[in-house]
Amino acid sequence: MHDLAFVGYLLALMGLALRRPFLFILTYVYIDIVSPQRLTYTLLNTVPISLIAVALAVASWAVVDRKEDTRIAPRQLLIVLLLGWCAVTTMRADFPMEALDKWDWVWKCLAFAAFLPLTLRTRLRIESLLTFMILSAASIIIVGGIKTAAGGGGYGSLDLMVTNNSGLYEGSTISTVAIAIIPTILWLGKYGTIFKRDWKVKLFTAALVFACLLIPIGTSTRTGLLCIGLLALLLLRDARRKFLYLGMIGALGLVAVPFLPKSFTDRMSTIQTYQQDESAATRVAVWKWTWEYVKLHPMGGGFEMYRQNQIRYDIVKADGVAGNAKLDTTLTTDRARAYHSAYFEMLGEQGWPGFLLWMAISLTGIVRMEVIRRRYRKAPEKEAWIAPLAGALQAGQILYMLGACFIAIAFQPFMFMMIGAQIGLDTYLKRKRAETSFRPMGRRNRSTDPQPALA
Repeated sequence: MHDLAFVGYLLALMGLALRRPFLFILTYVYIDIVSPQRLTYTLLNTVPISLIAVALAVASWAVVDRKEDTRIAPRQLLIVLLLGWCAVTTMRADFPMEALDKWDWVWKCLAFAAFLPLTLRTRLRIESLLTFMILSAASIIIVGGIKTAAGGGGYGSLDLMVTNNSGLYEGSTISTVAIAIIPTILWLGKYGTIFKRDWKVKLFTAALVFACLLIPIGTSTRTGLLCIGLLALLLLRDARRKFLYLGMIGALGLVAVPFLPKSFTDRMSTIQTYQQDESAATRVAVWKWTWEYVKLHPMGGGFEMYRQNQIRYDIVKADGVAGNAKLDTTLTTDRARAYHSAYFEMLGEQGWPGFLLWMAISLTGIVRMEVIRRRYRKAPEKEAWIAPLAGALQAGQILYMLGACFIAIAFQPFMFMMIGAQIGLDTYLKRKRAETSFRPMGRRNRSTDPQPALA
């Protein structure tokens, strides 16, 4: 019965997609984020539903979708170049068999990110994509939030429906994504047109934001705490009463501290004493090793090259009270430790070419969203949604880049979908500006022609 619920939902989505082909895109988004095949016992984990969904998505676009005035953004070309470079490094990887396992899902992530903007031709499509992304992630976040509020959680022990510690089901990853999507959640709650903006939508928006803030507490991840701090600063720029906002943030922080679980506060205290924490000390040692490797291999070692690392680091333990403690240093050795940083992941695996391409994709998104935010900041009422959306997508990208400092999520599919949404918004606005400025005599402006919303 558990499996039949997921099968029924997917069949219903695909059935609706026969009338509105864009729903095939959203079906793949749901499958890629939630991974329902991991949540079922037998019916879905034996069928390549992800491959079926993406094949139907691409085929529906190729056959049904309009292609006139299709715009290819420079970032799409950068994503394709990064895909090609990853293929090159995979063919000459230090660990060929292991590299193929990662390549199997990375190429799908990059290819879909480059393809996605081609389908985002209307505001409704952009909004539908973001709604599906948010609600798909919310199916994981709400579960984690409820369990955290009920007293559960702890580093590596918060049950997010599956025991597979990958994708959004990994603690630090879901903490970063949960905080990164808060600006978009707030945008959907204020400007979304799919659901009527009544008290129920406002209540769900507030509850979902609260659940997102609970995830770093439930997972006890230091990355999540840093992202919350940065989120508070990013939201400050759009606050009308900045001093009142700062006062409210400070008051909420003081009120929340007594209610935080001891496991969370103990782990957060290691931010200042990273040498006494084996996890943090290991990361620093791996970063140093990767940097030395890149000096000798500037073109990278391919996926999974970290398996060859051998590191030595010191663990410092304090015995006694603060200010009068005896420090005991222990030399520790380890090998095949993961990067714990997307930046060093890209450097080690893809070398300087891949790292520069990846950084260009990310930084260009931040710059383009800022350009859009400033251009439409004083737009008329019918375009008032544009600048806040650009700001929300920009904030999400910045939060992702902060979280990526401490997690190897360089190819996280959710964030590449967010990049696809950024590109889609950018190309959509360019197309609308071109349609407004070019109106041949005797012809209707195509932008005013009625068209099916999701066809």
